[in-house]
Amino acid sequence: MSDESTFQVQFWKLTKRTGRSRPWGVRWRTAGREHSEWYATKALAESFRAELVRAGRAGEAFDVATGLPPSLTRKRGVGTFLELAVAYVDHIWPTAPPNSRRAAVVSLAAITPKFVRPLEHGPDETDLQRLASTHLLPPPRRDEALSPEDRAAVAWLRRASRPATDLADSLALGALLHDLGTAADGRATTSSTHDKRRAVLHRVAGYAVDTGVLAANPVTGRRTGTAQVTGGVDPRVVVNPAQARQLLAAVTYVSGRRPSDRERGWRLRAFFACLYYAGLRPGEAQQLRDTDAKLPAAGWGELVLSGSLTGVSGEHYNDGLRYPDVRPLKRRRREAVRRVPAPPALVAILREHLDHYGAAADGRLFPALSGGRVRESVYTRIWKEAREIGLSPAQAASPLAARPYDLRHAALSSWLNAGVPPTEVAERAGHSVKVLLSVYAACLDGERDAYNARIQDLLDGEA
Repeated sequence: MSDESTFQVQFWKLTKRTGRSRPWGVRWRTAGREHSEWYATKALAESFRAELVRAGRAGEAFDVATGLPPSLTRKRGVGTFLELAVAYVDHIWPTAPPNSRRAAVVSLAAITPKFVRPLEHGPDETDLQRLASTHLLPPPRRDEALSPEDRAAVAWLRRASRPATDLADSLALGALLHDLGTAADGRATTSSTHDKRRAVLHRVAGYAVDTGVLAANPVTGRRTGTAQVTGGVDPRVVVNPAQARQLLAAVTYVSGRRPSDRERGWRLRAFFACLYYAGLRPGEAQQLRDTDAKLPAAGWGELVLSGSLTGVSGEHYNDGLRYPDVRPLKRRRREAVRRVPAPPALVAILREHLDHYGAAADGRLFPALSGGRVRESVYTRIWKEAREIGLSPAQAASPLAARPYDLRHAALSSWLNAGVPPTEVAERAGHSVKVLLSVYAACLDGERDAYNARIQDLLDGEA
């Protein structure tokens, strides 16, 4: 685009020439300079002329050399939404941590098949989502060979993907935001999933603004008619102290089939105890080292947290390998630490763990048998078996402590219900007070009877 622009634009009626493959022409003039474009059908020509006229009425300054307004220049430069999604992933890949890359890829893989033109004989949305998440979006996987069926599906998606500038179309964007709440199989997603997808779409649209594809972020301020959610923890997942002790004991009864893995539950009992008694995140517990744990013979101890050990699939790393990723504490500088008091019950469990199993060569308390990081799928499977052992059938069928992370929810909720000031709970948990009160202020299972008794005493006193 040249440096010279003008508001002096003149449009002519459509021109038709015979004997040409593109007989319909659009002619216009900017500051005395004539331009023309030719199309195979009258409808296409009328559509392009209408865009020119619309830009002129909107007050856009036309480029004298190309004859195009900024809106059409952006539209022709970016291409489809799929191309925008790929460009955005390339933009964040060098600096974003693996979990952020995975979150962007997963959300965009769900969004991209929904923002398409209605071409005939489209592949199943589930297949398109799979291909987007495993081949089209992650840079390490883009050059891998595909089956003929997958190549055909990818070609269809590239043809059908709508222009990225269609995000500025209010009706098209509204339909897309609504569809974010639908899974590939047609079922409704959770409000959390919808919000995550919308957040990624907002960032992609912001990137489109930064690169000149869009004039403004159309997602800002746009909401759908989905139900209002609080974002708080479901109180049904929160265990009380007796249930927590019961589950930690049940973990020790989980064993593997191989002789070397007969104590796999015992090895992780202290890991789960850190989540409940100290409110640690799983990644923080995995990074905990023997030098970080102050474990006196009696009384309270202290855990000094300096990072989080996480891991995601290989396609979300620059080199495509799978290996643990040591991250700073959440929302803290890399050199920051967090000191968390350890109650006597946790101190005793950790001392017993170190006496029996010791620590890894690098000092980590909970290494896998191979010496690396214990994968989430492994400790989640152990926890699932422990629930079947330690809970009644009715409790096991309920959401109660369904995930290991629910032990952290129980810890923070119990501290709040015990009367610990929110500022102190937030400091121990590594949260802001605002997030703490909105997310973790859940009721302990079994505490409602106690609250009811207090209310009844008050009512009886007024009689």
